[in-house]
Amino acid sequence: MSDFVVGLTGGIGSGKSRVADLFVECGAALVDTDAIAHELTGPGGGAMAELIAAFGPGIADGQGALDRSAMRQRVFAAPEERQQLEAILHPLIRHLADDRCRAAAAPYVILAVPLLIESGSFRQRCNRILVVDCPEELQIARVMARNGLSAAEVRAIMAAQATRQQRLAAADDIIANDSDLATLEQRVNALHEKYLALLAEIPKASC
Repeated sequence: MSDFVVGLTGGIGSGKSRVADLFVECGAALVDTDAIAHELTGPGGGAMAELIAAFGPGIADGQGALDRSAMRQRVFAAPEERQQLEAILHPLIRHLADDRCRAAAAPYVILAVPLLIESGSFRQRCNRILVVDCPEELQIARVMARNGLSAAEVRAIMAAQATRQQRLAAADDIIANDSDLATLEQRVNALHEKYLALLAEIPKASC
């Protein structure tokens, strides 16, 4: 059971998944809210019955999973439906994330939340906020290469997220992902040692 939680976030294309994987290699546990969301909206997922009751059977595909394209079109056309979707999904995601953080058999947990800065509730669950950062032009280039989107499409996604400045202002720790993998590994290892040191201080502080 781990009571020390590091909230990991960053803009699209910043390299959050790579950083999370490197922390796991160091011995941390990973709780990924994106993975939980996919689990809840997969075939037979825990959110599907409520989603179908709210939005109708047209939002499910032939396997009974959420048709993400159909749902995306609906929430873009009607902001109130986005709020309804989030009102169903977010409490379920938070509940499962909390359970998995408490059950983690590791010194500490990396809680990966893409929209952590935008979601005040997750901030309260974290001992530290770690932001993966890189220049915006590098973000755009990475997403264009990975997803085949245009620069304008990537900028539109970025505009819907917290700004780089907002993320950096909220961070307890920042890891720059603007170089090669070996450099990134060194930076992750340094933070891993820092978190272990902070953990070692907790019993002393509580005495």
